[in-house]
Amino acid sequence: MMYQLPNTLRNFAFALILIGAIGVIYGFLTVPTLEEVKSHEVTTEVAHQTSDNMSATASDEHALHVLHQLQNRPWAALYVAIFFFMMIALGVLAFYAIQHAAQAGWSVVLFRVMEAITAYLPFGTLLLFVFLIFSGLHFNHLFVWMDADLLNPESAKYDELIANKSGYLNVPFFLIRAAIYILGWNLYRYFARKFTIAQDTATDDKNYFKLFKFSAAFLVFFIVTESMMSWDWIMSLDPHWFSTLFGWYVFASMFVSAITTIAIVTIYLKSKGYLKNVNNSHIHDLAKFMFGFSVFWAYLWFSQFMLIWYANIPEEVTYFITRMNDYKIPFLGMVVLNLIFPLLILMNSDYKKVYSLVIITGIIILIGHYVDIFVMVMPATVGDQWLIGVPEISSVLLLLGCFIYIVFNALTKAPLLAKRNPFVKESEKFHYYNID
Repeated sequence: MMYQLPNTLRNFAFALILIGAIGVIYGFLTVPTLEEVKSHEVTTEVAHQTSDNMSATASDEHALHVLHQLQNRPWAALYVAIFFFMMIALGVLAFYAIQHAAQAGWSVVLFRVMEAITAYLPFGTLLLFVFLIFSGLHFNHLFVWMDADLLNPESAKYDELIANKSGYLNVPFFLIRAAIYILGWNLYRYFARKFTIAQDTATDDKNYFKLFKFSAAFLVFFIVTESMMSWDWIMSLDPHWFSTLFGWYVFASMFVSAITTIAIVTIYLKSKGYLKNVNNSHIHDLAKFMFGFSVFWAYLWFSQFMLIWYANIPEEVTYFITRMNDYKIPFLGMVVLNLIFPLLILMNSDYKKVYSLVIITGIIILIGHYVDIFVMVMPATVGDQWLIGVPEISSVLLLLGCFIYIVFNALTKAPLLAKRNPFVKESEKFHYYNID
């Protein structure tokens, strides 16, 4: 069966894009001036208290620092949204590759949903790459290591630690690495789609076995580039800090968000009369993955936090001190959203087949992992001048509108069932004995 994109959904996506774009532009246009910051119209109560005890020069320096943070805010809000939706598409691509490399049978009826979600990846990665180019050209100052004065021993801003990392953290090499990651991910996505579409009309399984080998090779590339991507695009925002767990931590957030999105899109399509071959057991399996990777994310969150906090090494623990002092509600709140809520709901096997509960839990999980990315990015870029306001909400609406339109438009391009996959019959009959 071919999917038809409803006008209501198309119009809803366009409305989100329009509202989001207006809000993003508003966020950039309403950045305060230095005079406004000096007059304390937009600084925090802490800034008020500290400036009273400062000399005029120190007060001016503090005001300039606050201004730079506020100038970063709309850029950082947009970056969080761009990375979050790109991350979902990339996570789905990795999950899709795992299904092919493992020659999984249960998930075949979900392949077209996965392929549609990965259709966002070319747009999402291009948008992110353009953003990184803008960063390299100093349109924004999210990546502090891009400041040439930090590498100049003659400058008062010279930073020996950042200078020692300049062989890796320099703009040309940074952008070259980004281009390699993005090209590799999108090439796999292109050929995977090509092979599965060709398999629909093939008389043998050559395309299937090509994709099996290609997927196994891609997963090696992915696991390396995903870790490096997390260092480059997130961890380097705090160039004085590092964690050997960070690549896995970002992967866990990516994977649970991706699987959650697959479940939500699948349930939506079933509610509209599509995906007849998807049954309660498929949804139950997706919900199991949502539950399992929520626990895995929490394990990595706690391991990273506990080990660094317990060791109490100053250059490591400062990362968490900033978040505990200035971001306590989102930092601790995301544990409730990403662990406690899905744990309480999805631990029950029966609840995993209640579509409304899976949807509600999925939305909570996605909000929680947006907050997770927010807490990764904002402290290093805007400090204590954070707020979830117009720039943040508008950025999410803008990218959500693009995501919805691209994904559901991609669903119209091919039949919703990969009918010539060797395991399609197994997938159609997939069933747990304890699931109705």
